[in-house]
Amino acid sequence: MPAYRSLFRTPEFTALFLGTAAQTAAGTVGGLALGTLVYRATGSPLLSALSMFGPSLAQVLGATLLLSGADRLPPRTTLTAVSLAFAAGTAVQALPGLPLGALFTAVLVLGLVASLGGGVRWGLLNEILAKDGYLPGRSLFNMMSGLMQIAGFATGGALLAALSPRACLLLAAALYLTSALVLRLGLTARPPRATGRPSPSATWRANAELWSSRPRRLTYLGLWLPNGMVVGCESLYVSYAPHAAGTLFASAALGMLAGDVTVGRLLRPAVRRRLATPLLLLLATPYLVFCAHPPVPVAVVCVTVASAGFGASLVQQERLMSLTPGDLSGQALGLHSVGMLTFQGVSAALAGAVAQFTSPAMAMTAMAAASLCVTLALAAAARRTPARPSAEPAREHSPF
Repeated sequence: MPAYRSLFRTPEFTALFLGTAAQTAAGTVGGLALGTLVYRATGSPLLSALSMFGPSLAQVLGATLLLSGADRLPPRTTLTAVSLAFAAGTAVQALPGLPLGALFTAVLVLGLVASLGGGVRWGLLNEILAKDGYLPGRSLFNMMSGLMQIAGFATGGALLAALSPRACLLLAAALYLTSALVLRLGLTARPPRATGRPSPSATWRANAELWSSRPRRLTYLGLWLPNGMVVGCESLYVSYAPHAAGTLFASAALGMLAGDVTVGRLLRPAVRRRLATPLLLLLATPYLVFCAHPPVPVAVVCVTVASAGFGASLVQQERLMSLTPGDLSGQALGLHSVGMLTFQGVSAALAGAVAQFTSPAMAMTAMAAASLCVTLALAAAARRTPARPSAEPAREHSPF
């Protein structure tokens, strides 16, 4: 497996990495600012959660209409345009006196745009790195995401103490502009990976092909459902501890970083393949402690330990790539990204609704319990799947 340092010898990898880092920092600072702005204005855990994770709900529409563009559009132009769209949309959210309905309309439009960006980005990563480079490359991106979230939530919390949420949103818009500049100047003008024009019908056909394989279906469900429900827990940090939400988000990012380093660099492949289910169980179990309404220091420990379980996604993504034809890699990874973010948005809405009628702590406990049940059900289904389906490579093992 290539060392992390060797990946940066590929110039396009460096540009994609830095551009994505700026975009992640922007999303972190902007998301915390928007969630705080909405919570201060409404006092609603549901609306606060939706403002931060609502863009994910629009991903399902993007999955049915736009996703074929992940392999049929030029990557540099598309990624630059996505960053520019986010810069404009975030600036709109910062407008004083913007009605709540208009703010959420901007949130959903950005979610629709993001549904295309994930597939293009990860398909390009799979293209610019050697075949054995995707896992360490994606691991490094996940580590970067964790570090940017740690820094972004910590910085965002400090900025919100000194500045208004709208000022923080403008800072996020500037970071999106930086991302667009880095991507435009640093990436090569590559042609699309697949021929044909992007269209809803092309999207549906490729999605149907990806979904037709039972091993791929189980892998997708494992990537989408358990972690989506745990993100529902995370969506309630602002309402659970309004003055310590940045600390909780940063702790979650730290745990995710530790899990990605362990899975991506320290574990042998034979060991790594067997850890998807244990890691998904780890992801949810510590949140059961929230039924006791733990104080912030205990909550920080639980969140940090739980988030190491996000390392399961690396195991599952590695399997997904081994089960997918090369000309569908962008759409396959886009479908993973879109489905994951959609279920995160659905879970955030569900968690917010439960919290509205009970409490944030009880809603977090309920979402964690549901995640555990889904993980165990998927593990049982994987055991009933033939070890070597005729349509799949013989070398593969169950993702659970």
